[in-house]
Amino acid sequence: MVGAALLAAALLVSGALVARRTLLLYRLVRLGRPAARFDDVPRRLRNEVVIVAGQRKLFQRLGPGLMHAAIFWGFVVLAPTIVIAMIGVVDRDATLPWVGRQGWFALMVDVFATMVFAGVLAAFAIRKIQRPRRFDGSHRREADLILIAIAGIVTTLIAWHAVRISLDLNEYPETWSPVSNALANLFGDGSASEALERILVYAHVAIILAFAIYLPNSKHLHIATAGLNVYFGRTRARGRLEPLDFRDDLPEAELRFGAGTAADLTWKQMLDTMSCTECGRCQDVCPAFATGKALSPKLLIMGLRDQLFAEGPDLVAAARGGTSFTPAPLVPNAVTDDVVWDCVTCGACVHECPVSIEHVDHIVDLRRHLVMVESRFPAEAGTMLRDIERASNPWGKPQTERTDWAEGLGIRVLEPGEAPPEVLYWVGCAPAYDERAREGARSTAKLLQMAGVDFAILGPRECCTGDPARRMGDEYTFQAYAQQNVETLNEQGVTKIVTTCPHCFNSLGREYGDFGGRYEVVHHTELLADLVREGRLRPAADERTITYHDSCYLARHNDVVEAPRELVAAVGRPVEMAKHGKRTFCCGAGGAHMWMEERGSQINSERVRQATETGAQTLAVACPFCTVMLDDGVNATGAAMDVRDVATLLVEAVERGAAARRTEN
Repeated sequence: MVGAALLAAALLVSGALVARRTLLLYRLVRLGRPAARFDDVPRRLRNEVVIVAGQRKLFQRLGPGLMHAAIFWGFVVLAPTIVIAMIGVVDRDATLPWVGRQGWFALMVDVFATMVFAGVLAAFAIRKIQRPRRFDGSHRREADLILIAIAGIVTTLIAWHAVRISLDLNEYPETWSPVSNALANLFGDGSASEALERILVYAHVAIILAFAIYLPNSKHLHIATAGLNVYFGRTRARGRLEPLDFRDDLPEAELRFGAGTAADLTWKQMLDTMSCTECGRCQDVCPAFATGKALSPKLLIMGLRDQLFAEGPDLVAAARGGTSFTPAPLVPNAVTDDVVWDCVTCGACVHECPVSIEHVDHIVDLRRHLVMVESRFPAEAGTMLRDIERASNPWGKPQTERTDWAEGLGIRVLEPGEAPPEVLYWVGCAPAYDERAREGARSTAKLLQMAGVDFAILGPRECCTGDPARRMGDEYTFQAYAQQNVETLNEQGVTKIVTTCPHCFNSLGREYGDFGGRYEVVHHTELLADLVREGRLRPAADERTITYHDSCYLARHNDVVEAPRELVAAVGRPVEMAKHGKRTFCCGAGGAHMWMEERGSQINSERVRQATETGAQTLAVACPFCTVMLDDGVNATGAAMDVRDVATLLVEAVERGAAARRTEN
């Protein structure tokens, strides 16, 4: 009866404390602004299986992945032992019906408890011996306390089982519990072991309840929220940003211009902050952080979380009518201005995050508020935004010059009222106005002509897609151009679009659907790879070595990885960089940084350094922004390497093939 009374009192106190904190967090999340995350249930359930249960993202790094999986899977399997231990507190001779008397379950407890303990030791080794930089800024003491608690839970569990074996209290053969049975030899069957059995089960339950109380007040809150955060994670294209609603008939209380205070965060963004594990995987892959910028995606989320938790009780109280409360600005209180503007929106942090935090959405929402509400942004970015508004392109050049790149090629310019071509070639602003980006566009047009593709361009009627403005935070300008371009494309009856620019590719194919523009949008590497497979283009490879740079907005945001590599393999000898595919390293142009001054070490120079490590002669790209940025990087570093668009390499290879066939004939 004493055990039952103690357990009841402990459960009552711990349950009340956990419920109090949980209710506060629930009410806080309910205050968050709306976010549409209740669709696509099958894919969300699949993410639960693959990302949460299967720990897929953690296994992107095998060693730490195995460590975390051992602890996670161990606690899933050991969950019934919590109930068994509580029953044991009340009655030493009772256990959980059926499960508690099965030898196979005893074996699983031994195996998985040992796995958890080994995982804890590995975690300590990583943190205390390896000391990777990604843990900088994390709450190290809190993490140590949590690991000690986990170790305490499994050691008291195994020791309790060992003492029970020594006292002959188990109802299954001892061979089912090899670890506990081996430890049982340390104990006798006398009164000391009987007392120790009581001490161990009480200690085991006490640590579990203390851990339960501590969990919702610590960084280990992610144990409870990570599964939810993964379920409500993005299921649509990763490169797409959620549009703001600027309708005139929208009530003022529902208008949102990004995130200025904690009260402006969506409920998903609040859940993001509560789910951060402080593992630093996002920080490890961030090109801004790698080149000495102020931005750390991990510290960004931690800063937002700290302010949200500090103001949470007041926000909830104010919402319930108890008080009035004015939250502090997120910038510069939670994060500094430099942190907000350092981001290149490459999405490496999001791709790496094991709990589906959407760092880019947070940063863009902070920018939206700074730009549209406070008119606060870097001076050079202001010039770019004015040029888009004034001249329909971020270079500020006349629309009449938009077709200068195509001089002498005889490309059809689609006029109003004309029948649409099979494919509309959306050129983009960079190839139209930047000399170095033009060659890729000219090469693409030549290849389409060689293959007999029916295509045309819009010419002066093509305006900026608005991507630089949107990534800078000027959502209003983006939507104005999106609606204008959609109107032009729909009036013209366009159904299929090809573009050389991954940023245009992303906007047209992933974001314009929100504004009534639904088209089949392909990147030029995809279309050209199809033409090579069909035999309409017949390249001949040479012996040059080529390393291909994956554009973030092509590979990571939009899954176009294989087509460019098929083309590289068709023209030369491919050599991969260490960071490639969906785990590529940014060129430094994303997030409107093409028009911004970069502080400190240059991201493009770092990427060129990675390319030179391959020993390749040519650095192939499939993005006009990457062409410009990496060419600058080559010039800055003095690397002996040519930067060429894959379309230009393909033109040369097709011409080589044609010359070889003429020679043979």
